[in-house]
Amino acid sequence: MSKSEAPPHPAPARDESGHESRDGFRHEPVAPGRRWAVLAVLSTSLLLCGIDLTVLHVAVPSMTRDLHPSGAQLLWIVDVYSLTLASLLVTCGTLGDRIGRKRMVLSGFAVFGLASAVAAFSSTTAQLIAARVALGAGAAMIMASTVAVIRVVFTDDRERAVAIGVWTAAHSAGATIGPLVGGLVTERWGWGAVFLINVPIALVILAVGARVIPESKNPSPRHWDLAGVALSVTGLAGVVYALKRAGESLTVSWPVAVSAAAGAFLLFLFVRRQRRLAEPLLDFSLFAGRRFSTATVCVISCFGSYVALLFFLTQWLQQTGGFSPLRAGLALMPLAAANAVGAATAPWLSARWGNRWSLTGSLAAFAAALLLLALVGDSGVYGSLIATMLIAGYGAGVVMTLGADSIMSAAAPERSGEAAAIQETSFELGAGLGVAVLGTALTATYRLTLPSALPGLTPHERSAVQQSFAGAEDAADGLGTVAARQVMSAARHAYDQGFAVVAAIAAGGLALTAALAAFALRPAGRKAR
Repeated sequence: MSKSEAPPHPAPARDESGHESRDGFRHEPVAPGRRWAVLAVLSTSLLLCGIDLTVLHVAVPSMTRDLHPSGAQLLWIVDVYSLTLASLLVTCGTLGDRIGRKRMVLSGFAVFGLASAVAAFSSTTAQLIAARVALGAGAAMIMASTVAVIRVVFTDDRERAVAIGVWTAAHSAGATIGPLVGGLVTERWGWGAVFLINVPIALVILAVGARVIPESKNPSPRHWDLAGVALSVTGLAGVVYALKRAGESLTVSWPVAVSAAAGAFLLFLFVRRQRRLAEPLLDFSLFAGRRFSTATVCVISCFGSYVALLFFLTQWLQQTGGFSPLRAGLALMPLAAANAVGAATAPWLSARWGNRWSLTGSLAAFAAALLLLALVGDSGVYGSLIATMLIAGYGAGVVMTLGADSIMSAAAPERSGEAAAIQETSFELGAGLGVAVLGTALTATYRLTLPSALPGLTPHERSAVQQSFAGAEDAADGLGTVAARQVMSAARHAYDQGFAVVAAIAAGGLALTAALAAFALRPAGRKAR
């Protein structure tokens, strides 16, 4: 959602057809019965985008056996989607204001469907990464304009609140059921099917959306800051690339250091440019508010940890616990169910304890669950994981709901569009950075924990074992029974240690975020909660 969607003076305006808009948007008139059909199309689109955020998680082991990506390449495959989505959300919203929201949404689905087909039939790692970038771009085009369409279609305040609630829940539900969907289709048709199922859905939405979604534009769109887009995307890519390369090689070479420094400098230039522009892509002045900036940090930290937990749990259960893709997807259902319950009960907790202590307590509970998982979690004993998943899921659900609400409530009403853009970007950026940072820690721990000498391995085979768990499986296939058992035992132990380190780091980050929430969200007056 772009800044122009929340004008400071929402005076009625007439479009070329004479239709009056309370928000100043130029749009086609919408029949009363048609608006719920519009919501159904938009919610389905967000469900699909949410599923694609996590659907690949359970398919990674089988995909890795076919494509043989390195540890860093695997992380790119998984999180380049959310990083691309986060980078392009705001600029696609601005572009949609200019060319039309309906056109932007339908173009996004065309890109999304085509990229899904390319991803499904990718034969190399590079092809799959490129397809995932295109998927992220298509999702950004879809997500950036859907809220603006809802604001146009639902003119009644109460109906619009319900519509936005359904729209938000659709994305969260998609991300939650993604691993289960991925497990079902991977086990039956292979990993490529997790992308191929998008194609017929995208075609249906294109056909229906072309008929029911009204076109709307902003009569006074903002300037499209192409230089700002280039700075943000390039800078973020440079930092993440350096992080992944350092984790893969366990060294900081000159190319890695240069990439990190250049990326950080470009991000600095992006922030400075946005602060100087009259119409920025992201208005960083909002972060001057203590409550706004703290809520944003809570969302990034929590959603990043939650998506990373979904990803690494599915890998851990399959690679060291021997779970099938379907069984791994089903195993995450307690986490997903608890997350939904946490989101539903978050308003009650806030009314009872206030946002400050509800956020602090839920972040602390999530951190405690991850620490327990790091200390006593056993992928071979599923019963030992259920309690930790229930606590982690519930805490994450509360934080994501109250954090998003705090971001919106901390901004003035006339700046709700800008706040919503930052809120959406925070979720996607958290998902991408969570997998990138924690995945780098897992890769480094896995390589450091492997024994220096393993029997019967050639230098090439040993390099493959160090690259990934799938590499260890491939190397073991060519060994005798005893040597293969030793290699796989060492790989499982190393991966177990890597998962424990990931859970511990995430727990530490969440604990620090809980402390920040308790301190920074303190009331201005003594008697306020």
